[in-house]
Amino acid sequence: MSTATLPALLQAFFTERLLAQRRASPHTVASYRDCFRLLLSFATKRLGKQASALSVEELDAPLVSKFLDHLERDRGNSARSRNVRLAALHSFFRYVAMNEPAYALHCQRVLAIPNKRYERKPVGFLDEGDIAALLKAPDLTQWIGRRDRALLLVATQTGLRVSELIGLRREDVSLGAGAHVRCLGKGRKHRATPLRKDAVTVLKAWMAENEGPPAAPLFPNARGGSLSRDAVESLVARHLASASAQRPALKAKKATPHMLRHSAAMALLQHGVDRSVIALWLGHESVETTQIYLHADMGLKEKALAHTTPTKQAPARYRPGDQLLAFLEGL
Repeated sequence: MSTATLPALLQAFFTERLLAQRRASPHTVASYRDCFRLLLSFATKRLGKQASALSVEELDAPLVSKFLDHLERDRGNSARSRNVRLAALHSFFRYVAMNEPAYALHCQRVLAIPNKRYERKPVGFLDEGDIAALLKAPDLTQWIGRRDRALLLVATQTGLRVSELIGLRREDVSLGAGAHVRCLGKGRKHRATPLRKDAVTVLKAWMAENEGPPAAPLFPNARGGSLSRDAVESLVARHLASASAQRPALKAKKATPHMLRHSAAMALLQHGVDRSVIALWLGHESVETTQIYLHADMGLKEKALAHTTPTKQAPARYRPGDQLLAFLEGL
């Protein structure tokens, strides 16, 4: 049996495999890190051992399966989020199997855990009225309210991912002619996203109030550091709940930062922007990724329906004449 310990393998996976060999982006590293923090926390509670004392054999397929169930049942993660965590675990166990053949059979059992299938529902988004209500929700008499309003405005206009949003620095913002923000997205791809005049005005006031060095976070927390994903999720949920008092339709909306990204994409689509441009705007790998917004926009479907010619045939229901066929039809 191999003498390589779980801590040594996990450290080597991050430093050698992810950082040195694959040159994974900071977003990927952070996602993998969060996955293993959750897994190790789950394993220590179930096994009664410190994380550094766990062995590779103890992270077996049954425990990993229970961990994935825990993510959905106890943490409320979607099947899609579960699959993202599983992909990180699969990557690690493939690395272990390649570098420590003694663990090959053990790793194969974990690698055999399949992704979970899930229904692809239409994406949720905010329309112009919803966004206007959301932007009015922060208390502008408070520092945190002015920060939140600026963040929400940039998010709904640029469609940045939450990781890109909290990674913005003061030096990433250009407010002169051709105002825009620059970010490092998935796949280490740099992109620049233009800003409307209203966002420029708000950001100028915010940056003048909240001065700092070029590398300082654009939207800092109360201590001056970067906001966490949880903090952004919390502020979006809080302000959406507040806005729903004036706009009841918002109560049915799922409060997530990603919904703001979808809202930016839908606004572009509804104003006639080509899907290839939307894909570039959002930093999508493929134009086909924007297909989900066509499915979500009922207005576009209604316009398409208006161009069709209704038939003159009276509607009728099919009625089977055989008892067996009638039974099958009734299922």
